[in-house]
This record gives sequence, structure tokens and C-alpha cells, in this order.
Amino acid sequence: MTYPTTIDYYAPIVADHSIRIAAPLERIWHLHTDIASWPTWQHAITEARFDGPLAPGTTFHWATAGLIIDSTIYAVDARHRIVWGGPAHGITGVHEWTFTEDGDCVVVRTRESWAGAPIDADRDNLAAALDDSLRSWLDALKKAAESATR
Repeated sequence: MTYPTTIDYYAPIVADHSIRIAAPLERIWHLHTDIASWPTWQHAITEARFDGPLAPGTTFHWATAGLIIDSTIYAVDARHRIVWGGPAHGITGVHEWTFTEDGDCVVVRTRESWAGAPIDADRDNLAAALDDSLRSWLDALKKAAESATR
């Protein structure tokens, strides 16, 4: 099976956000790719289940904002990049995360594309919701990674 290698830059909604995190790359990567533990630090995610290797073709299941989502990993470059996506509630989403060391910090960038009938019906509100969600996710990742207790 062929998977997307990046987001759909021509989708009706494309979000792009980044944050600088003062923590080791290994810690940030582990937090982000330990999918089953997402609910412990990313409180918008109420459930996450991951059964398989962190590799293209592996599907994981998670819940946020009352929605159950099944995502498939499309690409992994360990400690540098992960891409996942799939259809959810009429929306086709592709989500890319990159992790770039910058001195004693790491710049985490997330880009996500959304397309589908729900987007066509309510583009502005769904774009704002995606932006808010990604900003919250990045903030939660920063807080968890920079926490002295982790």
C-alpha cells in the first residue's frame, strides 16, 4: 500500500504551528510517540490505544473532543519525523510532526491538512478548531517535556 509522504498542501484546511521546547530530543520523541500514554499529558485526548510497531502501516486508535479516531502511520524517521492520518467522521486528515534540534532546545513543528464534506460545509470554524487543537497539543508537549518530574 502507498501512503502519503506529507500533508495535502492543496486541502481546504492546512494548519502549520511550531514551538521551541527546552528538553532533550529523546524525551520529546518518546513522549510524542508513546501513543498509549498521550492521555497522561495531553488532556484533550481521553483515550489512546497503540498495538504494534512504530512503523508505516500500523494503526492506532484515540479519542478527543468526543470523537473516536483511527489513524495509520504513514512515515517514520526516528527522532526526526512522523506522519499519520486517515479518514475520520468524513474528514481526510494527514498530520506531520518534525523534531529539529536547535542548540539545547528542540523545535517541534506540526502541519496538518483536512479535506472532506464537513470541511466544505464549515471551513472557517473547523480551521479555527484545528488551529486551537494543535496549539494546545504543542503546549501540552512542551509542558510535559520540560517538567522536572518526567
